Amino acid sequence: MHTTLIKNAAAIVTVDSDNRVLRGGNILIHDNRIQAVGETPESADTVIDATGCYVYPGLVNTHHHLYQTFTRNLPQVQKMELFDWLKTLYEIWRGLSSQTIYHSSLVGMGELLKYGCTTCMDHHYVFPRTGSDEFIDMQFAAAKDLGIRFFATRGSMSLGKSKGGLPPDDLVQDSDSILADCERLVSKYHDASEFSMRQIGLAPCSPFSVTTDLLKQSAALARKLKVRLHTHLAETNDEEQFCLEKFGMRPLDYMASCGWLGDDVWYAHGIHFNDNELKLLAETGTGIAHCPSSNMKLSSGVCQVPRIMQLGVKLGLAVDGSASNDNSNLLAEIRSAYLMHRLNCSETSPTGYDILKLATKGSAELLGRSDIGSLEVGKAADLFMLDANLLELVGTELDPMNLLATVGYARPAKYVMVDGKLVCENGQLLGIDESKVIEESRALVKELLK
Repeated sequence: MHTTLIKNAAAIVTVDSDNRVLRGGNILIHDNRIQAVGETPESADTVIDATGCYVYPGLVNTHHHLYQTFTRNLPQVQKMELFDWLKTLYEIWRGLSSQTIYHSSLVGMGELLKYGCTTCMDHHYVFPRTGSDEFIDMQFAAAKDLGIRFFATRGSMSLGKSKGGLPPDDLVQDSDSILADCERLVSKYHDASEFSMRQIGLAPCSPFSVTTDLLKQSAALARKLKVRLHTHLAETNDEEQFCLEKFGMRPLDYMASCGWLGDDVWYAHGIHFNDNELKLLAETGTGIAHCPSSNMKLSSGVCQVPRIMQLGVKLGLAVDGSASNDNSNLLAEIRSAYLMHRLNCSETSPTGYDILKLATKGSAELLGRSDIGSLEVGKAADLFMLDANLLELVGTELDPMNLLATVGYARPAKYVMVDGKLVCENGQLLGIDESKVIEESRALVKELLK
């Protein structure tokens, strides 16, 4: 058994059930499990001096599109809303390759890690007709190289433009091929055990890009295989109008008719739910991944987070796709969410600490995880440490619980640990050669955009 001692932290924000903040405390880790928090022995096999650092539980991202990392900051899409934005970018995404997927995953997950995110969920749904058989496999390979926990979802599109859907016909697949690959990936990668580093879910893309049959078949298959379900929902008014015109139902009613309610389901965005729909989500244990920066950039709207929290709907935080954010920084998302809801809801808005809890415990619950999300005895040793002894943080020392939202932290973490292992130190990833990845990735970006 290997022991690690994190010693003399300026503050440990535990996010435990008592919301404890421990000043000058330690964390003792046995292999990958937290053994003690607070008072601990003074020695261990490895000792990390956390003097002047704030320690937080690893952040958990609940919705992302890593492949979009290579189509960020494109001038021609900056003023588009979702449907036009997608139609424009589909033309580029046709050119995705296995190496594009591997390197965009390295870049996106690497950025997440640098800023304290220790668990990444990704929703990949674009599969060109040739060369895409191992896209999800390449993502798992990248996650392993980085040392990040990875929850992949096998996305899909089966409703092409010629049949009333949004995506071009050459980017959709037939249901049999999709479901067969879902079974293959679950069999190969899904690990439901405690402290699992890799899991799989099923994630048809959206009501406007998949058939009703695929939604129903995916729900049945996920429950047979005992994995979770995910999709986009209630993101835009255009989506709502599409569902009303095509199915005669609002988006949530349509998804409910396909079997998409329950504690194994979570939706990305959830901006345009009405109050009765939010109550139904709460009653059924169905969750929402909140994506504030993406929602602002695409002018999609403001998620009703205060009401969602009041009703007890399961809620987590997410960066969404890199091309609609345009980054993979969940630490920055905490501040974006806090400021968005202060502006929109004033005194009823969540506190900064409430948002931190969404990004840790709340997000872990969305992914069905009780072994991550807080710094407590028995939990996985997933955490990050920020250097608080900085000029730009002078005068902020009273409240490390709310700091990430009220003040923000605009540089990489000093240390990031996943499963008891350091994966990032002083802003540098330890699992990859960053300079090599940068060079290779820029070449792939150039080729994709050509």
